[in-house]
Amino acid sequence: MHDIRAIRENPAAFDAALARRGNAPVSSDILSLDTDRRACIQATEAAQAEQNKASKLVGAAKAKGDEAEFDRLRALVSEKKVEMASLGEEAKAKDEALADMLMGIPNLPFDDTPDGADENDNVEVHRWGTPREFNFTPKEHFELAATAEGLDFETAGKISGSRFVIMSGAIARMHRALAQFMLDTHITENGLTETNTPVLVRDEAMRGTGQLPKFAEDSYQTTNGWWLIPTSEVTLTNIVSSLTVDETTLPRRFVAHSLCFRSEAGSAGRDTAGMLRQHQFEKVEMVSVTHPDHSRAELDRMTKCAEGILECLELPYRTMALCVGDMGFSARRTHDIEVWLPGQNSYREISSCSVCGDFQARRMNARFRPATGGKPEFLHTLNGSGLAIGRCLIGVLENGQQEDGSVAIPKVLQRYMGDATMINADGSLS
Repeated sequence: MHDIRAIRENPAAFDAALARRGNAPVSSDILSLDTDRRACIQATEAAQAEQNKASKLVGAAKAKGDEAEFDRLRALVSEKKVEMASLGEEAKAKDEALADMLMGIPNLPFDDTPDGADENDNVEVHRWGTPREFNFTPKEHFELAATAEGLDFETAGKISGSRFVIMSGAIARMHRALAQFMLDTHITENGLTETNTPVLVRDEAMRGTGQLPKFAEDSYQTTNGWWLIPTSEVTLTNIVSSLTVDETTLPRRFVAHSLCFRSEAGSAGRDTAGMLRQHQFEKVEMVSVTHPDHSRAELDRMTKCAEGILECLELPYRTMALCVGDMGFSARRTHDIEVWLPGQNSYREISSCSVCGDFQARRMNARFRPATGGKPEFLHTLNGSGLAIGRCLIGVLENGQQEDGSVAIPKVLQRYMGDATMINADGSLS
């Protein structure tokens, strides 16, 4: 959500920043509604003052026996009461309309966010590792002999429909191992606080992080009004909603492993083979809550935390700074990390780390109390995948595949898998 005072002070700059995202100028509409809202408030205050003045004079008129003046003043008090109620309702309606308008406008990009229209204009900022050279044609994860029994799309489809999978045996164990490895690394090496949060949330939580009202179709809602989280960014960030925390407690860095649910609205026909794009998946999510002066540096730190997981797994990757046209609704700058998938002969997103500034904090009314005193200020929030577990599993399977269909297990995962070094072509561990 945006600061109406900043829009009042420099509407041209606000529209210019939105134009970088391809959005039409809206400051004149916002300011017109804001002017009407403020006029209603002022009129309400004026009516209140007149009512108060008349109320004080009623007793004096009665004491003097001036019945005409007494009746006039009583009628004026009643009139102003009705007028105040009407103006109050009008002001409330305009206030809600303004809030809805501001809620539907995306965040403004940082100056160092690249310009561009779509993913073709993203800018590579870092690359690590060299894709392995195979002496055979590498396969996709669902084509490997080692996954023939461990990835069951047919049975999952019978139970739940398309874009679901049942994992079993060594594949399920590797999936769990990846989650455990990620959590252990983020907790012991990166200093994040492990957190376990609900997967069902209220409207307010989804609104706070920007999923509502604009992107309701991207998520699932239960019949009694709860939402299934698209990522634990929602719950982790909302930990500070409606709070005013002490500056000395910042930064707060959380990490959670959770189920995630997405309807994948608008993605029909994309990545339907295998488990790259699922309605239900698991992710290890990082969220940071920081002082405004430190949020941009925190983005770089968070990005390195995610990159470090891939380096430990020895998976080649590249990091892209998303252009304004490809960036998410709540972000001011985003770094996408893309893992190399030899089966697709391409890099695919495995993590997205974003700094949101005070955009989410304003929606959640989340503030901090400066250590030097003064009025509370809005916090800054960040979120990032650390990593998407299913996609990481795909990366490990495809990069570790052998010609006979078996898969070499990365060294850092072996201790989580009974010291096994291979998933054999028949799906067993050895």
